[in-house]
Amino acid sequence: QVHLVESGGGVVQPGGSLRLSCTSSINVFEFNDMGWYRQAPGKERELVATINVGERTNYADSVKGRFTISRDNAKNTIYLQMNSLKPEDTAIYYCNARVLRHNNWGQGTQDTVSS
Repeated sequence: QVHLVESGGGVVQPGGSLRLSCTSSINVFEFNDMGWYRQAPGKERELVATINVGERTNYADSVKGRFTISRDNAKNTIYLQMNSLKPEDTAIYYCNARVLRHNNWGQGTQDTVSS
């Protein structure tokens, strides 16, 4: 079984920052890619950022320049540094890890951006 454990969510004011962590029960190098998705109230789950084995990254247009995804192989962990947060970033954030066409998901962590 693959387990993904997320942490780092919370409540921040607009313009603030959060750093999310996702720790895998297996070596993250064995995944084709990992990433973060989010689901806001009343909306479908959407891609936020991904990082693959070759350290190539991809970001949703809405978070480019504000969010940074990274990976620490020694800790079997990926991170999402979120800066300049906006109220529209409020969502449950989910960690994802893909092996071929199989996706593994974390339980989600709440990020609330509010004045």
